[in-house]
Amino acid sequence: MKKSIFIGLLLACCTVLNAQVRRPKLVVGIVVDQMRWDYLYYYNNEFGEGGFKRLLREGRSCQNTMIPYIPTVTAIGHSSIYTGSVPALTGILGNDFFINGRPTYCCQDDSVQSVGSTTVEGKMSPRNLLASTIGDELKLVTNFRAKVVGVALKDRAAILPAGHSADAAYWWDTRAGHFVSSTYYMQQLPAWVEQFNKTHKTAPGFDLKTNVKGIPMTFDMAEAALRNERLGQGNETDMLAISVSSTDAIGHKFSTRGQEIHDAYLQLDRDLTRFLNTLDATVGRGNYLLFLSADHGGSHNPNFMRSHKMPAGGFEAWTLATKLNEALQKQFATGAKLLLGENSLRIYLDHQAIQNAGLDLNKVKAAAKEWLEKQPHITYVVDYNNVETQPIPQPIRERIINGYSRERGGDLLIVTHPGWINVKASPTYKGTTHGLWNPDDAHIPLIFMGWGVDKGETFAPTRMTDIAPTICALLHIQMPNACVGNPITSAIDD
Repeated sequence: MKKSIFIGLLLACCTVLNAQVRRPKLVVGIVVDQMRWDYLYYYNNEFGEGGFKRLLREGRSCQNTMIPYIPTVTAIGHSSIYTGSVPALTGILGNDFFINGRPTYCCQDDSVQSVGSTTVEGKMSPRNLLASTIGDELKLVTNFRAKVVGVALKDRAAILPAGHSADAAYWWDTRAGHFVSSTYYMQQLPAWVEQFNKTHKTAPGFDLKTNVKGIPMTFDMAEAALRNERLGQGNETDMLAISVSSTDAIGHKFSTRGQEIHDAYLQLDRDLTRFLNTLDATVGRGNYLLFLSADHGGSHNPNFMRSHKMPAGGFEAWTLATKLNEALQKQFATGAKLLLGENSLRIYLDHQAIQNAGLDLNKVKAAAKEWLEKQPHITYVVDYNNVETQPIPQPIRERIINGYSRERGGDLLIVTHPGWINVKASPTYKGTTHGLWNPDDAHIPLIFMGWGVDKGETFAPTRMTDIAPTICALLHIQMPNACVGNPITSAIDD
């Protein structure tokens, strides 16, 4: 009897071991920089049938997806999507931040060199990212046989999604007028990239990021990577991470309304149609798993809002930071500069300068908080070290904690009144920005489509940090090592 039970268990184990784990041939992530959730519907009547409408028709749309941290900016968004984590754990606290008092760009790496140009644009890598990504976990589970490639005009939008073990990340060097990489990934560009650059080169200095032409250029490069790296053509699941950067630059310059942003999204819709058709032809319908989301949204221009009798305004935090420093110098009778700077409404005190001046850090911080709280259009001034004891609504408090790092995160955070955004307080200002907890900036589109995805939509609360664990659940691989999100079970076709 015992022998027959053992044989039965052995046969069952052999069956499991011999069964192959089912996975798609390719995972494609598309991040649209500064895409508000409502753009899916604001432009819907003008979209064609093969782009955004196809995603909504054939995919699963998570209509209530929010960003669970502050500030809502590009580098954090891209890293959080692909790690399933938050700045407190990934170490990516913004596009720029301070590490122990040293100003740092998120992808800055002086130990590497540009590949494809002689400029400094390629001195970039993912080393400041402390967590693994979807691509890293895909590499691990396939013993590094899977291919992972990132493509974007912005370096941080190509590098951070691709992760640490990526085969390549390519971004646009404006000074050179073509795509480059760094020695973190390779010693020279592949022949196909060099050929692509010859046929797609722009004049050096031409700012492709602020031009609608940057959208088809991004998809041209993504398709070239798809074909030449034979992504989705091997025995393992590959990954292609794409980010559309021009929508952000155009939004910053021309805001959320007007012809420029309208033209950008209709162009994006056309390029999505083309790219999805390319995936169908090269990888095959049902053989790829795709998601589309955004790294953050964008606020409406405050002058536009005021013209329609809505409360809004330009906050100018950089000007406020200068005045704060002057007030602190006067109060503490010192000529030392006591602020390192302001970034995304974070106030960074200069701890070393405060110590050298013989001042008490906590007293300087308390004085700064008190002074800021007296300024107009500020709802809260948050001391990061004491967030839990401050009378702040719980959803905002959680986002503040998720966005803080002792080593990289600053001392105080300003939370402005709704509608007051960190732009010029000028009646002629036409642009906009992002970075706040409010839905304009934090409510993002999220659509899954293809392999293993159940069609339809859900209005259940979901978070940006749920994207990575959902993809990993569908692939049956471990989620990234700092992941705090959960799989969106309603998106998975059982």
